[in-house]
Amino acid sequence: MTATAPARAGTTGVNVPALVRHYAVLIMLVALFVVLSVSTSSFLTLTNLLNILNQNAPLAIIAVAGTLVVICGGFDLSTGAIFSVANVVAAWVAVHLGSPVLGLLAAPLAGAALGLVNGVAITRLRIHSFLATLASSLVYGGLAVLITGGFLISVPAGGFTALGRGGIGPVYYAIVILAVFALLSGFLLNRTAFGRYVLSVGGNAEAAELSGIRVNRIRLYTFLYSGLAAGIAATIGVSRIGTGQPQAGDGLQLLAIAAVILGGTSIYGGVGAIWRSVCGVYLLALIDNGFDILNANPFFKDLTTGVVILAAVALSVASRRR
Repeated sequence: MTATAPARAGTTGVNVPALVRHYAVLIMLVALFVVLSVSTSSFLTLTNLLNILNQNAPLAIIAVAGTLVVICGGFDLSTGAIFSVANVVAAWVAVHLGSPVLGLLAAPLAGAALGLVNGVAITRLRIHSFLATLASSLVYGGLAVLITGGFLISVPAGGFTALGRGGIGPVYYAIVILAVFALLSGFLLNRTAFGRYVLSVGGNAEAAELSGIRVNRIRLYTFLYSGLAAGIAATIGVSRIGTGQPQAGDGLQLLAIAAVILGGTSIYGGVGAIWRSVCGVYLLALIDNGFDILNANPFFKDLTTGVVILAAVALSVASRRR
C-alpha cells in the first residue's frame, strides 16, 4: 500500500537518506515499540496490544481516507464533526425506527452525504478546502447537537453493540474493518486509474487538467470518500459504547491529519502512502499508551507528540526543497 518509493542514487547504490525518510515513521514505530517492551511488562501483552489496535481503529480509518485527500492537495477539517453527526444518526435511527441494523447502516451513508456536500462546496463554489471544511465542521457540529437536542441517545445493548464490542476470536471486528478498508484504499491509490489521477492532481493540478483529468471530479470523490470513512468510523464508535453523543468526534480531525503528516504524506500534495498513515496513527497511539502505563506526566505526553509531529512536518518541507 504505497504510492512512492525511495529514490536511488546512481545505478548501483541506494540513496540512504531517501530510504530513511521513506521508512521514518516505521522506524520510529518499531523503536518505540522496543523501548516500551523493555520498559514495562504491562505493554507487551496480547490484551494491551489488541486494545491499542481496537481503540485506534476508527481514527486510523479516518486517516486512511484523509491520506487520499491530502495527496490530492486538500485538507478535511470536518471529519470529526461528520463522525459526530453519523454517530447520533445511527443511534437516532436505531431507537426511533427500532432497527439496530438500519442504524449502523445509516452512519456511513450520512458520512458519505456530508462528504459529498464538502466536495461540491469546494469544487463548485471554488472555496479552498481548508476554509470550506472548517466552516462545514461548525455546521455539522451544530447539526449533531440539533439532532439530539444536546442530550445522549442511548441504544439498548444487543445487535447494535455487537459490531463495536464483538470480534473473531480475540480480534475485534474494528481491527478487521480497518485492515479491509486500508487494503482497499491502498489498492485504489496504487492499482487503479483513480489513484493515479489523485497523485497527478495533487502533484500538479494544472498539468493534470491539461492532460484530460477531471480535476474537480477527482477532488469531489476524495472528500466523499473521506466522509464515508468518518461514517464507518462512527459506526464502530457508536456501536462500541451504545450511545449517540453529539461531541463524540471532537478533535479527531486534528489527530487524523497529524497522523497523515507524521506518516510522510506531503502537505503540498502528490506524495503519500496509506500504510505510512496507519503507522502514524499507531505511533501516536503508542506514545499515548506508553505514558499511561508508565504513569508519566501527561504534560510531557503532549510535548512529545507535538515535537514528533513538528519534526515530521520539517522533514516533509526539507524533502520538498530537495
